[in-house]
Amino acid sequence: MRLMWRVRSNPLAWWWGFLTLVSGANIAAWLVLYRVLHSEAPVTAVDRSDVAPMLLLCAAYVFGCAFRSVLPRADVQRICLFDTWLSSVFVGRTVATVAEVCFAAQWMIILNHLGTMAGAQTTVNVAWVIVPLIIVAEICSWYAVLTTNYLGNAIENSIWAVAFLVVGIGLCRLLPEFNGPVRLALIIAIVGIVGYLAFLVTVDVPMYLSRWRAGHPNGKLLGLLEGLRDVSTRWVVTRDITHWEGEIAWMSLYFSAAVWASLALCAFYSLDDHLPRYRTEAAIVSWSTLADWPSLQLMATGTR
Repeated sequence: MRLMWRVRSNPLAWWWGFLTLVSGANIAAWLVLYRVLHSEAPVTAVDRSDVAPMLLLCAAYVFGCAFRSVLPRADVQRICLFDTWLSSVFVGRTVATVAEVCFAAQWMIILNHLGTMAGAQTTVNVAWVIVPLIIVAEICSWYAVLTTNYLGNAIENSIWAVAFLVVGIGLCRLLPEFNGPVRLALIIAIVGIVGYLAFLVTVDVPMYLSRWRAGHPNGKLLGLLEGLRDVSTRWVVTRDITHWEGEIAWMSLYFSAAVWASLALCAFYSLDDHLPRYRTEAAIVSWSTLADWPSLQLMATGTR
C-alpha cells in the first residue's frame, strides 16, 4: 500500500506532516526544559523539588498529544489515517483522557500557588474546581465515543468552556497583585483563553450540535457495552479530505497552541523563586498589614 506521505497532492499528507513536525518540536522543548531544570545547582534543585510533578504532568500532555498527532483519528466516526491497533479509538481516547486531566492539573497547581501567594481566595477557589470539571467533561466525551452521540461532545466542550472561563476569572483576579513580566504573562494567558473560548463558542460546540441534530448516519445509537466493543475493534482508514474537514481546525490548534500552553505553565512554575519580587507594592502592603493585624490589635490594647 502506497504510503500517504508520498502522495504530495493529498492535503492530508501536508497536514499530517505539520502535526508531526510540531509534535517533534514540542517533545524537544520538553526535553530542553527537563534538562535545564535538572542541571540547576544542588541547593536550587532541592528548593525546586516540587517542580518534578509539574514536569511529569507536562510530559503526559506533550507526549500524549504527540501520540495523537502521529496517529490522528476521529473518535465518533471511527476514522484514522493508519491501519494499526494503536489507531483504535479505545487506545487514543484513553491517552487523551490521561493527558487532558494532567493538563487541567497543571492549571490547578499554578492557580492555587499564585492565589495563595497573592492572598487571592477567588483564584484559590477556582483552582479546586478545574480538575472536577474536566473529569466530568471526560465522562461526557467517553459517552459520546461509546454511543456515537455527538451531544456528548457538545456538552464536553461546553464544560471545557466553563472551566476556562473560571480560569480566566482566576487570572483576572491576580492582575492587581503582580506587575512587570508576571502581569504580562497573565495578560497573555487571559488573551489566549478569550481566543479559545471564542473558538469553542463559535466553531467547536456548534459543529457538534449540528452533527447531533443531523442524526446518526446508521439511524440508531450504540449501547455502552456495544460501543466499548466497537471502539476496541473497529477503525476505518480514510485519506479522503472530506472526511477530515471538520477535525483539521481543532486538531491543529489543540496539538500546537494547547501544548505550548502546557510547556509555558511548566516553565512559569519553575520560576517560583522569582515571582515574589513582582508583587505590586499595594498588594504587599495590604498582605503585610493583614498579617500584622494581631500585633496591631495587641499594641492598640496596650495603649488604652
